[in-house]
Amino acid sequence: LDAMSAAMFVGHLAPAGSGVAEVAAAARAAPPAIAEPRAFDLLLDGLAVLITDGYGAGSSLVRGALSAFLSNSVSTEEGIRWLFLAVRSAHDLWDDFAWHELCVRHVQLARDAGALAVLPVALSQQIGLQLHAGEFAAAASLVAEMEAVGEATGNGLPPYGAMALAGWQGRSSEALRLIEVTTNALVARGEGMGLSLAHHTSAVLNNGLGRYEDAFTAAEQASAHPDELGFSNWGLVELIEAAARTGRTAEGAAALERLVESTGPTSTAWGRGIEARSRALLSEDGSAEVLYREAIQQLGGSRGAMALARARLLYGEWLRREGRRIDAREQLNAAQERFASIGAKAFSDRAHRELLATGAKARKRSVETRDELTDQERQIAVLARDGLSNPEIGTRLFLSPRTVEWHLRKVFAKLEISSRKGLRDALPGAGQTAVLA
Repeated sequence: LDAMSAAMFVGHLAPAGSGVAEVAAAARAAPPAIAEPRAFDLLLDGLAVLITDGYGAGSSLVRGALSAFLSNSVSTEEGIRWLFLAVRSAHDLWDDFAWHELCVRHVQLARDAGALAVLPVALSQQIGLQLHAGEFAAAASLVAEMEAVGEATGNGLPPYGAMALAGWQGRSSEALRLIEVTTNALVARGEGMGLSLAHHTSAVLNNGLGRYEDAFTAAEQASAHPDELGFSNWGLVELIEAAARTGRTAEGAAALERLVESTGPTSTAWGRGIEARSRALLSEDGSAEVLYREAIQQLGGSRGAMALARARLLYGEWLRREGRRIDAREQLNAAQERFASIGAKAFSDRAHRELLATGAKARKRSVETRDELTDQERQIAVLARDGLSNPEIGTRLFLSPRTVEWHLRKVFAKLEISSRKGLRDALPGAGQTAVLA
């Protein structure tokens, strides 16, 4: 299992004959566990089958391993050591509920044990979860925590979290800078898995900005290595959208065929919704509307707030092209309001442009902002809002309680409040948004 974990980090940069496929084959050739299999035994067996024989054969085995990890039978030591792979396997199976439960547990175990070598990895996975859930402010807080841990230990990861956050927010200049920084670091470290994530971030950024040619190129790179499982599958999703927008029907169809190999056997609300949305993008037989409605229904039963908002955006864009302007405005307004509340500016602007194309007129809705807070002040404010004491915040961020108190006084002054009670209402909103009718 150590070898499997290492091979997954190395990904497509592994030397010939020593990649994840070879580790999986070796695991299958090894004798079975003598005693009652533990959660990590089940995970190794499940991943080995999934990688060698595909999702149809392996997904139920991995699901059983995740159930074992979700039980209370896993020790703290085992959890700290193996929850990285369990969390990753959950999103590989399109199971965002197990992803959430296991990720939260991993972060908490690492914090409680003071496992500073493990904590950045756990935080990085939780950032991905919160981006999926549309919780960008919480993701930003964890990015700051990762940076604090890295500075304290001198052994930080490449800026995965900051890169992904900037990409999903649509901050083009910052995202492109971080993608370059991260890519250079990953090449030096030999981490192919992270490179695929960087390409995926680029694809998301460019799809949000409407730069579909660039999105297609990045998504091709992100999805080029099926053995990387989840990250490769996420790249397929972006590839299908970019292919549909650039007229690459054959490439989109091939990507959809690969995508269904994972979404079909896993059969989760997230996976079914993504599959329906992707089919709708490529539909030429009149089934697009039914598929978009199915996608919205399924994704509404998942944790994927961003995936759901994107489904509404795509449905609205399709309705506009069909000449159904009133119906299009309903979907596009819902998408834009959700993107704006999340802080996904590029996608919000894209929905805005589509609304204008329907003939809608803009009316401004003011949402109060508190951009004057520094990143560290915002992070401390969020933790205080969530009930942590000054010593607890200090421990989390490697600051003294006195320093935390000093920062909170500055936060209160900037937010024009007098105590922690006012933090929930006074923390930063989504900014100035335009709502169209």
